[in-house]
Amino acid sequence: MVAEIEAMHANMRAGSSLPALPPSVSAALGKVERHRLLPAEQAGAAYRNIPLPIGQGQTISQPYIVALSTALAAPEPHHRMLEVGTGSGYQAAVLAELTAKVYSIEIIDALGQKAGRDLGLLGYRNIEIRIGDGYKGWPEQAPFDAIVVTAAAPRVPDALVSQLKSGGRLVIPVGPDGETQWLLLVTKLAGGAIEQKKILPVRFVPMVPGR
Repeated sequence: MVAEIEAMHANMRAGSSLPALPPSVSAALGKVERHRLLPAEQAGAAYRNIPLPIGQGQTISQPYIVALSTALAAPEPHHRMLEVGTGSGYQAAVLAELTAKVYSIEIIDALGQKAGRDLGLLGYRNIEIRIGDGYKGWPEQAPFDAIVVTAAAPRVPDALVSQLKSGGRLVIPVGPDGETQWLLLVTKLAGGAIEQKKILPVRFVPMVPGR
């Protein structure tokens, strides 16, 4: 699967401004046991480069998108990162292979609880999961070096931008459900200004606000 993702990325990079896929990201993808984060009926397709249903109307992201989002977030070993949308725990696991601490928020209690159990069984001790509203972020643990969002918001949430360190990166799909969405890289500049860059068109499940 990793070789397929690397080939796909090399093809998509041609004539574009996409960043290179660092060897560290490829290595992290190779380490994460994706089949152990999936429902039993989906495990046979775990290493295909496709999204898969995980219940509760949610999906585990396509591995290529996980790789690209991770590369855009540019994790370093000392970083503290926030993920919005734990889902199966797959994106969190990839980030946890590369960085010191991952905080992850999931709005659906059953998914968050299952991901926590599965990630614990896989030996991840640097991931903390909270059940809550991802639009609000995790202010008690802010600021973050990077934030990765795994569901599409109608616009970039101000709360998430405010929880980035200066120079921090927010990777987020933005756009209405069922219509064109874009994966954005939002960088917080000195003084609090932000820079937004469209990366590529995507299709994500919608980001659900808390009640």
